[in-house]
Amino acid sequence: MIPHIVRLVVGGDFRRILIGSAIAGAIFLFWADIVARTILAPEDLPIGIVTGIIGGIFFVWLLRRNSINKL
Repeated sequence: MIPHIVRLVVGGDFRRILIGSAIAGAIFLFWADIVARTILAPEDLPIGIVTGIIGGIFFVWLLRRNSINKL
């Protein structure tokens, strides 16, 4: 998910995508971990659930966007 977002922001230069993806991925995981720890405060929610939900929503949006553009 993160490389797709970075590609939309910085363009097609792979050097920028690689660096941007590493930085944006670290920031995304940091905030996903914060969300996972605060949703169920006394318990820890697995971070994979949070990233899976966000990633699933993103890919549905990405697929719908691409299918609308092809019409």
